[in-house]
Amino acid sequence: MRLYILLALCLSFFQIQATPTFGFFNPIAALQADILKIINEVECLLSTKVYIIPAILTKGNTKAVTSNKCSSTKATATSAAVKTSVSSLQSVAQSKWSSLQSLLSTTTTLPPILTTSVSISTAKTASSTSTVVSTSATGQATSSTATASSTTGQSSSITGQVTSSAVSSASASSSTSKTVSSTTASGTPCAGNTAGDRSKWCDYSTSTDYYNEVPNTGVTREYWLNVQDGVASPDGISRYVQTINGSIPGPTIIADWGDNVVVHVTNSLSVNGSTIHFHGMRQNYTNQNDGVPSITQCPIAFGATYTYKWRATQYGSSWYHSHVGLQAWEGVAGGIIINGPSTANYDVDKGTLLLTDWGHTTVDQQYQYAQTAGSPVMDTGLINGTNVFGEDGASNQTGSRFSTSVTSGTSYRFRLVNSAIDSHFKFSVDNHILTVMANDLVPIVPYQTQVLNIAIGQRYDVIVTANQASVASDFWIRAIPQASCSENNNPKNIKGVLHYGSSTGLPTTTGYNFTDECVDESPSSLIPFVPKTVSASSTNADEAVTIAQNSNKLFRWYLNNSTFLTEWEDPTLLMVEKGITTFTSANNLIELPKANEWVYLIIHSRIPVPHPIHLHGHDFFVISQQATLYDPATAVSTYNLNNPPRRDVANLPAGGYLVLAFETDNPGAWLAHCHIGWHASQGFALQFLERASEIPGILDSATLQGTCDQWNGNPVHQEDSGI
Repeated sequence: MRLYILLALCLSFFQIQATPTFGFFNPIAALQADILKIINEVECLLSTKVYIIPAILTKGNTKAVTSNKCSSTKATATSAAVKTSVSSLQSVAQSKWSSLQSLLSTTTTLPPILTTSVSISTAKTASSTSTVVSTSATGQATSSTATASSTTGQSSSITGQVTSSAVSSASASSSTSKTVSSTTASGTPCAGNTAGDRSKWCDYSTSTDYYNEVPNTGVTREYWLNVQDGVASPDGISRYVQTINGSIPGPTIIADWGDNVVVHVTNSLSVNGSTIHFHGMRQNYTNQNDGVPSITQCPIAFGATYTYKWRATQYGSSWYHSHVGLQAWEGVAGGIIINGPSTANYDVDKGTLLLTDWGHTTVDQQYQYAQTAGSPVMDTGLINGTNVFGEDGASNQTGSRFSTSVTSGTSYRFRLVNSAIDSHFKFSVDNHILTVMANDLVPIVPYQTQVLNIAIGQRYDVIVTANQASVASDFWIRAIPQASCSENNNPKNIKGVLHYGSSTGLPTTTGYNFTDECVDESPSSLIPFVPKTVSASSTNADEAVTIAQNSNKLFRWYLNNSTFLTEWEDPTLLMVEKGITTFTSANNLIELPKANEWVYLIIHSRIPVPHPIHLHGHDFFVISQQATLYDPATAVSTYNLNNPPRRDVANLPAGGYLVLAFETDNPGAWLAHCHIGWHASQGFALQFLERASEIPGILDSATLQGTCDQWNGNPVHQEDSGI
């Protein structure tokens, strides 16, 4: 057996495969090719497309792709004949799949297109096409139709399927198919959105109040994610990981503003349940799809599949991750791109850059240390799942760096995500200026900076113009953890490379000077492009932060002397659905029964450690953020109610206070928590039960109860706070 590492071009997704070695004839490659041909034939018959190719079909065969040529067409066959042909092809593929699994000594779920009974629409004509979003190898979102190749000539597994009324879904549990509207069928970017004017998006623009007005595209983007055990060496050091579809990070979810998104998540882990949370998605009236165990659902049981459905009411950049334990930092995470207008112009979208810290032991092992001795020191960091370990030029350096190429004179959009467990990053590109045009999922008035602060869970959309060719051909991309709150053994070597043209050299450039600090960008820079004002509050939630050891000598975080603890098997939504109205103090639950009232969440701490605070289900307004002790008598004078920064993650300053305002406009059970992984697991969280009387009317009770019934048969011991 040997380890096979697939580096998927600029996205640097690691896929670790164990592949037997054969002689001249390779039966694995032959079976892979046969199955891929069958998938292609079924795609042709159904006028659909599978964009997430299972990793088992590319093990040891990086060139394995499906053909875009069809030997049979739906236009010349009756619906009954098509259905028969599909069933026959599926049967053959299932047999070959079993043989392939046997050769590889693995068990992998068949893709739905090879298992699902399909119904054929007789209304579809031979010339009809459905709109799809494709992506280049750099993660740039582009557009094509189902019958056209991508503009880059490269295929990618991170692209979602668009389901229209004329194309049957490949998933038995998918939502009802939608009709593709003419506004999106014409292509992405939307009409009017050009490099010279990115502010327009069909009949909408950056001036549109996206809280009250959202395009009705009628398009559904559908994804299949499989959470699996694995072994990977993202920096050359091998260890256990948890993957999505065999890779870390997982595939990027891409949709257009206003699209419906359907994500099928299968839990194939050998131990423990899982969920997927779509970070920053407001989930308007779809709270059940927020993906938080013990709050909105029970964990997905071993071997089970859960389907999330939500609408992209915002646009911009984000990420998704497991919310069970610390799985997000074992690898269960990926990017989200919602295409829409932007407040600054650029030529090319380079896609998502996921910035994370990384350890050479598992996060579960690190958590055991954190419970008794405080936060562990991280070994290094990754950019889009890859980096080196060891100094440049050293014989013992392992791994490979993230790199991307640019053309002189061209401007590029990068979607930055801090997906770390315990690291506040300063991000920069040597010799280049960053034009910042969005924070989290909120478009802002563009501003420029050399170095950008990114707290855990935060996102920034930036533009880099390739105008430094006269200086050098290669430049460092830097993500530097701040020592004042983020201990790391490799802090100066978490770097990628920006190449001009075809250069492949190692940079010799020097980074910008900066002050080591764990703070947010200045509020005066983060001006929302669509202005909003904050009204006086009807409810003040005043939370004092402390830390102490419990009776077992384990560290726990407390809000008003209560550490958060909820049980996986009793999620808040299920309790509400059953009419339970009494909650324990450990649930840290604040009831907000009235609609459209303003809530001020005041969090303050004497502890000299900053905390990135994330609220689910809402963008909040940062009306005060002070690095001084909280005094209620004087704090009000610091409140900014006139278009303050708006986002979903903000730093509680070390030894200071943070005041966040939001409106009760979204019924549900919404979590608020510190996004440092150790702290959330140690109880730094609370939940808002918002407009509880309306919640039963928006629940899928059968799915809620059924997921818990599946989960409750699993003998898994819960060791953390439940979220």
